Amino acid sequence: MAPDDVTVEPVDNPQIEIQEEMERSFLDYAMSVIVSRALPDVRDGLKPVHRRILYGMYAQGIRPDRPHRKCARVVGDVMGRYHPHGDSAIYDALARMAQDFSLRHILVDGHGNFGSPDPNDRPAAMRYTECRLAPLAMQMLTGIDEDTIDFVDTYDGEDTEPEVLPARFPNLLVNGSTGIAVGMATNIPPHNMGEVIDAAIHVLDNPTADADTLMEFVKGPDFPTGAFILGRRGIQDAYRTGRGSVKMRAKAEIQEGKSGRTEIVITEVPFQTSVEVIGTKIEELTKERRIEGISDVTNSSARGVQRLVVTLRRDANAQVILNQLYKMTPMQTSFGVNMLALDHGVPKLMNLPQVLRLYCDHQIDVVTRRTEFRLRKARDRAHIVEGLLRAIDMLDEVISLIRGSVDVETARFGLMAEPFSFSEIQANHILDMPLRRLTGLERQKLQDEYRDLLALITELESILADDAKLKMVIKAELTEIREKFADERRSIITHDPGELDDLDLIDDEELVVTVSHDGYVKAMSPGVFREQGRGGKGIAGARLKDGDYVAHLLTTTAHAYLLFFSNQGRVYRIRGHEIPVMDRTARGLALVNLLALDQGEKVQAIIDTRTYEEGAYLLFATRQGLIKKTRMSAYDSSLRAGLIAINLKDGDELVRVLQTTGENEVLIVSANGKGIRFDESDVRPMGRAAAGVRGMKLSGDDEVVDCDALRPGTEVLTVTSGGLGKRTPIDQFRIQGRGGQGIRAMSLRPDDRVVASFVVDETDQMMLVSSSGNLIRFPVADVSVQGRSARGVMVARVKEHESIVAAARVLDTIDNLGDDEASDDVETLEATETSSPDGVDTTKPGHEEHQRDI
Repeated sequence: MAPDDVTVEPVDNPQIEIQEEMERSFLDYAMSVIVSRALPDVRDGLKPVHRRILYGMYAQGIRPDRPHRKCARVVGDVMGRYHPHGDSAIYDALARMAQDFSLRHILVDGHGNFGSPDPNDRPAAMRYTECRLAPLAMQMLTGIDEDTIDFVDTYDGEDTEPEVLPARFPNLLVNGSTGIAVGMATNIPPHNMGEVIDAAIHVLDNPTADADTLMEFVKGPDFPTGAFILGRRGIQDAYRTGRGSVKMRAKAEIQEGKSGRTEIVITEVPFQTSVEVIGTKIEELTKERRIEGISDVTNSSARGVQRLVVTLRRDANAQVILNQLYKMTPMQTSFGVNMLALDHGVPKLMNLPQVLRLYCDHQIDVVTRRTEFRLRKARDRAHIVEGLLRAIDMLDEVISLIRGSVDVETARFGLMAEPFSFSEIQANHILDMPLRRLTGLERQKLQDEYRDLLALITELESILADDAKLKMVIKAELTEIREKFADERRSIITHDPGELDDLDLIDDEELVVTVSHDGYVKAMSPGVFREQGRGGKGIAGARLKDGDYVAHLLTTTAHAYLLFFSNQGRVYRIRGHEIPVMDRTARGLALVNLLALDQGEKVQAIIDTRTYEEGAYLLFATRQGLIKKTRMSAYDSSLRAGLIAINLKDGDELVRVLQTTGENEVLIVSANGKGIRFDESDVRPMGRAAAGVRGMKLSGDDEVVDCDALRPGTEVLTVTSGGLGKRTPIDQFRIQGRGGQGIRAMSLRPDDRVVASFVVDETDQMMLVSSSGNLIRFPVADVSVQGRSARGVMVARVKEHESIVAAARVLDTIDNLGDDEASDDVETLEATETSSPDGVDTTKPGHEEHQRDI
């Protein structure tokens, strides 16, 4: 036939919509993954692959009292008979059950290399490793031959496998489970066996117990790797709802090493991580300079004991680096709890009470079926023994019947007929009974056995008839397992210090902060300065633009709040560490990059604080002599965008802001050398937006330059723009009412003006700033004590067209740094006398001039 004559017969097959077929097929696949692969059964806590491995080893006789067998043999048997999937998946599941860092209590006793927590250290090939059931695994299988559970056909129908194991302990909670299915996942942490069994016993007695009650028994997860669990909030969420996040933290100690250097020693790590992973991450962070201060990382782990040693540099802050490690490495991580498990093949999200109730229901079913099985066996055996005893009692008649019978069938029917009336089973056993059973001793054994069987039957019947007695059996078995296998908790539950913020990762070091007239800010370490005697010239502190100079200087710490008060009466808040630390000669960063300053707005005053105490006040002094007192707590808010600090009159600006107790004595000093002392109580507290009241009455071109709170036993240090300074006892300033013109505080040359005034004692140190940016540091004790009308001594020699523009007190905790050698660019000055109208000596008796670099 020619090809073009071929006819194609149509096949009468129904059409299938591809969308419907894909939906149906994907649903079948998803359910197969959910039920048959990824999720554990709530009753025994096992996925199908783990259950098949344990049962396969049990069926092969690879038990704790037998020799180890090759894992390849077990994997092959399980794959061929029960689990139609790849050998690698089966071996991975088997190896995990042998890893004491994966399971809280291992179910497989492994022999060989089964890997380590290091993800790169995998188990050896299955042809090398050996295994057998662990003793605890036998508690999962005990009673499986007593009709305690149902068996189903294997995938090829040639054999049967258990649908679930008897599981004499709550394995789902004890060892946990992790799995990803289609559209759902489970992540259940391991727990302490003793705690879980105690909770299960409580549920048997109190089926309606809630999560909070059960948490009195189950304190939280108990990971095989130990470490710390931070806080209970995540635990409570998980046990109440089935979902929660448990925060874990490595166990680390700060120690002094053999070389004298500080070390951070890590001995326990969070679950599902390793010292190798942590060590690698630390090395990466150190190499990228994201963590400073680490000189070496050594993994000293050996023989199953984990130990990672992080050696620090000598100048490093160990606690700060440890906090950085918690923040940036797996030393602190979270375990996301999702207690999803199968309840008779149906995936359900369960809380702690539900898991324990379903397990207890399973145990009630298992023990009930086992008791019924044993009762049947006891009754069957009692029936047989009863027949044997009756046969012995009628021995002559029985022998006569048997001898007279033609064959076995005739003898059996004869025994079942009158006058014997034996059952068929009894008749068969009588016919099979050996002659030795006819002795008197054997008859006594049968009588003893029959009596024991009757007692056993009575006991088993009483268990089935009494739920309380049935539960007593379960509790006794659980208690036995707890006493034999439970151990101490490894993961310690401790207080959660909270989320590590930036402050936890930053050393609270001391800083010198400067702000220039043109608005450039920077922070410097106090170590860049060295103490210098009064009259010193100083060294370059900052390379500023022409016409710019350092206008504000204060010493603070990295964690402190800095409140920037502007000339427009607004306040801005940042932390000290937010200001970039720069070299002494650097210009700094423009303030507008840190603060939301308006056009023409500039910083006029800065104070630092660590707390906003309820009894603390801020005292404001303005250029035009106004003063205002406001509670410190009024400024405890996010101020980066700016907040009104004081309402200023036209042409006025802020001079000083003090932190006070509300009951201090206050001294205001003006540029023309006037000073007024009054009680702070004369100023009533006002709101943030108030303008204040008159503090000092000014005349002519005079203006307020400084304001400070007085302290007993202190003196007033006054510094002029020409570099003169003096100390004056505070008792030379009498107390007046606020609002007056004050009295003379310092005599001035015609071209000189007061630029700063502080209340000091002899232990204080000062820093002066010149208009060209030079810095001079000197001890207050080097400045002479003089009367109010004295002009003072030279505390800083200024060049022509240069002046002192700012001064600040140095924190007492800043040490005198540096050596005693003078820098080449520092001029050494002799003490300079000035006129003293009141006759006070202007040089300090016995004082030797000395000068050091700054």
